[in-house]
Amino acid sequence: MARPLPPTRAGYAAFRVLPTRWMDNDEYGHMNNATYFSLFDTAVSLWQIDQGIEIRGPKANRFLVVENGCTYFAEAGFPDLIHAGLRIGHLGRSSFRYELGLFRNDEDSACATGFFAQVNVDGSGRPAPLPEDIRGLLARIEI
Repeated sequence: MARPLPPTRAGYAAFRVLPTRWMDNDEYGHMNNATYFSLFDTAVSLWQIDQGIEIRGPKANRFLVVENGCTYFAEAGFPDLIHAGLRIGHLGRSSFRYELGLFRNDEDSACATGFFAQVNVDGSGRPAPLPEDIRGLLARIEI
C-alpha cells in the first residue's frame, strides 16, 4: 500500500499557531509522540473558545472523544512554531470529526495529521443532537 502524501495548508479552513517547548522533545531530539496529541487537543480547544463554545463550567457542552489518530510525515521539535490547521471531515446528528494538520514554521506540507471524533452527550452521558448554533460553527470549517 502506497503511503499517502502529506496534505497542504490549502486543505484546512482555520488555523491556530502553537509554539513548541524544550520539554516537547524526546531523547532523540524530536517531538514526543504524545505531544502531537496535546497540540491537536489544544488547537481544537482554543478554536472552540474563540467561537464562543463553552467547554468549561456549568454550561459547558460535553463533547466526548470516541476515537483519535495520528499520521507522521516529518519530524518536528523545539523550537519549531506549529501552525495547526483545522477542518471538519464529518458532521452528523450528534457526532463530528475534527481533522488537523500540523505545519512546521512556514512549510506548506504537514509534518503530521490527526483527527478527533467527538460525540455530543447530555447530562447522563447519552448521545444528544448537536445544538444548531454549534452545528453552524462546525459547518463553517467543514471540507
